[in-house]
Amino acid sequence: MPSHSQSLPSDSPHRTAAAAVVVGTDGSDGSVTAVRWAARLAADRDRALHIVHCTDPIADRTPRSAYDAFIYATMQDIRLAAEHMLATAREDALAVAPSLTVTTELAPGNPARTLIDASAHAHLVVLGAAASAGALAHLGSTLLAVTSHAHGAVVIVRGPEPDRRSGPVVVGVDGSSVGEPAVGAAFAEASLRAAELVAVHAWSDLTQGQFGGTSYLEMPIDDFAVAEEALLAERLAGWTEQFPDVVVRREIDVYGPRERLAHWSKTAQLLVVGSRGRGGFRGLLLGSTSNWLVQHADCPVMVVHHD
Repeated sequence: MPSHSQSLPSDSPHRTAAAAVVVGTDGSDGSVTAVRWAARLAADRDRALHIVHCTDPIADRTPRSAYDAFIYATMQDIRLAAEHMLATAREDALAVAPSLTVTTELAPGNPARTLIDASAHAHLVVLGAAASAGALAHLGSTLLAVTSHAHGAVVIVRGPEPDRRSGPVVVGVDGSSVGEPAVGAAFAEASLRAAELVAVHAWSDLTQGQFGGTSYLEMPIDDFAVAEEALLAERLAGWTEQFPDVVVRREIDVYGPRERLAHWSKTAQLLVVGSRGRGGFRGLLLGSTSNWLVQHADCPVMVVHHD
């Protein structure tokens, strides 16, 4: 049976039956796609959908001067526009899942903090990726903060076919204990989706190149391959017992986890990664591989936090 460290906790987002799917919206094309994606997932899992948008708290203050009155009137217009945005997002959600229970929240204050707080009780938090320009794509400040500091799991909806229902669930396995929650979440997702699970592991976080003037492909790596195969098997063993319905494919590479995972994202329906690298330092926002994938992957990316 799985060890205690390989058991999904009772308050895990995948085990809390009443937890809603939370999605943030700002009216952008990316957030519209995220709302629709979140609505389909919530409907598939018989959960409610909670749509959140934030405004500056000044809109709720009483004006005390002519300048305050001007600012107040402006913020009231912004508030009305935000309420219209939420109503439109609700319509978008119901258009793809008519029987879905949908609630909306117009919250004052910082959107990142609001979504991070909401993540503590959510099944998962969903955000849309900003329109990208290939290698010039960057994370917005809210997306980066939520992806880095949320509780449980955050999904960044991206790619040309975000609603792809075929293809495997793919998880990056770094072999560390801090990566266990990502592996567990990937198994749970594969089980829920009746999909194959591809476990990708690379013993080096570096990209293809040279080390000490010698190409990786010219290094004596046979011993590494045997050791890493054993490590991957050990990391997956308990989970395969807990999810016997999930068919697992293992892939081990010498280097380049981001390249391999990016390649898989072209056909996967979901990519799952941990929130930190194999070192697990709490001071780091995101592991380099996770950070790169949420900006460049061709399918939705789930970032799973250690808590």
